[in-house]
Amino acid sequence: MRPMCTTCGTQWDERPQPPDHCPICSDDRQYVAPTGQRWTTHEELATTHRVRIERDGDLLGIGITPAFAIPQRALVLATDIGNVLWDCTSLVTPEAVDALAAIGGIDVIAISHPHFYSAMVEWSDALGGSRIMLHADDAVWIQRTSPAIELWHGDEHSLSPTLHLYRCAGHFPGSCLLHWTGAPNGRHVILAGDTLHVTADRRHVTFMYSVPNYVPAHPDHVKRTRARLADLPIDDIYGFTWGLNVIGDGRAALDASIDRYLAAVGH
Repeated sequence: MRPMCTTCGTQWDERPQPPDHCPICSDDRQYVAPTGQRWTTHEELATTHRVRIERDGDLLGIGITPAFAIPQRALVLATDIGNVLWDCTSLVTPEAVDALAAIGGIDVIAISHPHFYSAMVEWSDALGGSRIMLHADDAVWIQRTSPAIELWHGDEHSLSPTLHLYRCAGHFPGSCLLHWTGAPNGRHVILAGDTLHVTADRRHVTFMYSVPNYVPAHPDHVKRTRARLADLPIDDIYGFTWGLNVIGDGRAALDASIDRYLAAVGH
């Protein structure tokens, strides 16, 4: 079997039985459910859930319905290097694969941080071996291995002239975001995952070491993020789940959010 944690949705390598605990959920950035550690499999999940595919802003989103584990949605980007899947989910179905094949398939899967590794290898295999780009600083959290996984290093990695990955630690050591200058309607967007956590007002972001446990990121990480992203044009910021996006004036929203955060934590 390939166990899948029901709290974080991460799929493991083949093994005779589930492990005693999920290290991703035992880590203090996540949590073990009050009912205790529970496991499922991809096959079991497919009997009770389906893949949700619909637009989110200007982009095509992929999620799971009803909600499962961390309720993230992935995003499909039609780029100058082919279609890129940003972040990942735990459920793959033939219907979803057919829908993606109809728009050209997926050439690259890029993921912001370990909470969204989910069923990345299941997706890659179903899509014909799509490359999976992960930051090397988070390699210890990989639970299902594959030759499709490529680790990148450092603070910036260029996928193409219009696509750049930036490491912005604070949530995980390798937490990253994707900056895309070729988005629909000529827009420049950040795909943030939880690296920048879009707030309820959809006009700000915040910076969290742990989102579910309400632990803020260290201000030194936030200052480094400000410096790293200082010169980027930003129209929109897409967060980790459906509708949690800053649409319009993304640059001003990011700058104001950093000032607000640092003031609130005494820096």
